[in-house]
Amino acid sequence: MNVHFIAIGGSAMHNLAIALSRKGANVTGSDDEIFEPSRTRLEKQGVLPVAIGWFPEKITANLDAIILGMHAREDNPELLKARELGIQVYSYPEYLYEQSKDKKRIVIGGSHGKTTITSMLLHAVSKLGVQADYMVGAQLEGYDCMVKLTEDAPFMILEGDEYLSSPIDRRPKFHLYKPDVALLSGIAWDHINVFPTFENYVDQFDIFCQQITPNGTLIYNQEDLEVKKLGEKYADRINSVAYETPKYQVTETGTLLEFEGNHYPLKIFGGHNLQNLMGAMHLAKSMGIESVDFLKAMESFTGAGKRLQKVVESPTFVLFKDFAHSPSKLKATTKAVKEQYQQRKVVACMELHTFSSLKKEFLPQYEGAMNQADEAIVYFSPEVVKHKKLEPISKEQVQAAFGGKVKVMTETSEVLNFIKNQSWDNQVLLMMSSGNFDGIDYDQLGEEIINNHL
Repeated sequence: MNVHFIAIGGSAMHNLAIALSRKGANVTGSDDEIFEPSRTRLEKQGVLPVAIGWFPEKITANLDAIILGMHAREDNPELLKARELGIQVYSYPEYLYEQSKDKKRIVIGGSHGKTTITSMLLHAVSKLGVQADYMVGAQLEGYDCMVKLTEDAPFMILEGDEYLSSPIDRRPKFHLYKPDVALLSGIAWDHINVFPTFENYVDQFDIFCQQITPNGTLIYNQEDLEVKKLGEKYADRINSVAYETPKYQVTETGTLLEFEGNHYPLKIFGGHNLQNLMGAMHLAKSMGIESVDFLKAMESFTGAGKRLQKVVESPTFVLFKDFAHSPSKLKATTKAVKEQYQQRKVVACMELHTFSSLKKEFLPQYEGAMNQADEAIVYFSPEVVKHKKLEPISKEQVQAAFGGKVKVMTETSEVLNFIKNQSWDNQVLLMMSSGNFDGIDYDQLGEEIINNHL
């Protein structure tokens, strides 16, 4: 197979390129910018483009397929040449489906929890020696590539993102996977730039349910109202399986989970994580893994990358970083940390960074999202707002949207000064962002707090 990637440097695209190369395909690609870690990974695999830029002469009749990334434009010269030659052009999700159409496809969807649930399932699969291909949207610890493609594995585990497929295919990615087993974790309005109303956003999940194969299975979180509606709506057409947060006790080292009369000591914590665990357990069951085996395997699971990840810890201080950025994620993460550390002061800092979060019309969705924290800071950069070509927002607008005693800051130095002037004895610092607070080094910050404040 000769496969060419247009925009090979993307976080998802470079993983697929590496996976296809490992499977034996002859992979080539182009891009007008390739950043780390994509550059080093592509180079190590031997598929890094020799020169940066677009080269229509690379597009020849001997190519079996073109895979088009979101970073490319509709008028990309290589794409135009491919169309002229009549070469099959796939979006990233379309090609993943092509690679897995003869396997049992397990697709994890939802506005939040997708990566965590996928990571939980992969952990169990690995521990128990089950052969499975996969695609995960985030970088997980212990994996050098987040896509695996083989001829032999009977299963394909796919994280089902609702964002668009390609510049020329405006369908959400998860509409293209046609799951045999699907999971929905929750629906909370996101991607306002693509789905302008909540109703329009919910419709995408309804369409996702319609794509489940005949006699397929929908595993759904019945504690989420919108998801429950869909679970009940499709119950007469497919096998519908509900799950909910299990009984558990907070422990010093994590959680003691109670299930069917047995207790399982876990390293993870927070109601939302345990809810995710139940969803992953049902997915594992669809792969022939018994629940007791799954839960025993999960005793060694420490979490998904950047999801409530412990940066540093001393006897009286902990620093966590988390990918939380949407209202529902902020609420769940802050609540989980406060529940785990009830006797400590929890200081939560979050960065408004995504297009949706910085949009004036979306801000009211954040009302009460950080109320569980003892002290809350919200940071945004006016420069990022400008760069995203959005209407300016003020500190006052952000404060009014969040409510409570939230402090709003617009300079990284302001955030750092606030943190460095705190006494951190018997406290928890939670840093939440899909960005990095314009360059804050969490490891360095954690070490500085421990060395200078404790």
